[in-house]
Amino acid sequence: MTQDERRVYLIKALLAEAPRYQGMEIPADVFQQKRLLRALFNVRMPKPVSQDFLTVQDAYLQEATRQKGITDLSGLTPVQEGLYLWQGDITTLHCGAIVNAANSQMLGCFCPNHGCIDNAIHTYAGVQLRAACAELMAQQGNEEETGAAKLTPAFNLPCDYVLHTVGPIVGHWLTRKDRELLASCYRSCLELAEQNGIQSVAFCCISTGEFHFPNDKAAEIAVNTVKEYKQQTHSKIEVIFNVFKDIDLEIYQNLLQ
Repeated sequence: MTQDERRVYLIKALLAEAPRYQGMEIPADVFQQKRLLRALFNVRMPKPVSQDFLTVQDAYLQEATRQKGITDLSGLTPVQEGLYLWQGDITTLHCGAIVNAANSQMLGCFCPNHGCIDNAIHTYAGVQLRAACAELMAQQGNEEETGAAKLTPAFNLPCDYVLHTVGPIVGHWLTRKDRELLASCYRSCLELAEQNGIQSVAFCCISTGEFHFPNDKAAEIAVNTVKEYKQQTHSKIEVIFNVFKDIDLEIYQNLLQ
């Protein structure tokens, strides 16, 4: 199958799962097909799927990521020993684990084509990731606690694992509890990574998007918490601070000088 054939196959299979989509036409435009496929991935509930579907999906997603360009940690230069600053698409990073800023349901973003990191990670990992998260939540029996962390395989992402953590949602003003919970997110991820022998972790900017944590304060907590953890535990784990916006890049650069 070509990449175009895989995409059409996956769209047809996902449309066929839901009676409400019967009669929906597949657009001829490649860009619109990609948006439709992503939207269908986003809204799909965790449920069984055929091995044929997974074979095609895995080939499609891995090729899509390859075309975007994979960045290997070994090609990055640390700004301090064991600490890296990288501006790029975290779903294309080859390292031990990447961190997903999850919601308390832990099932990924269900909003079609949303721009959050949760949406991107679940999209390019494939439907297996939502199923794995659903299994964890079924075992747990309640929502994920803010500041804790869970570990899953990365499936079709180039990293080995995904660390899922729920950051604090900031209200009208930033509280001490918000700061403590955000610091807990970073510590929980690092602890869980080391418990599982993961040697490198890439952190996204937890809570700074839809959860409204101020970017400068979040960056300060991220850097200080990671440094304190590494100093107190003598950890050799390598940490990548992944930033998407230029303003965040400048903030982290100043903190890591």
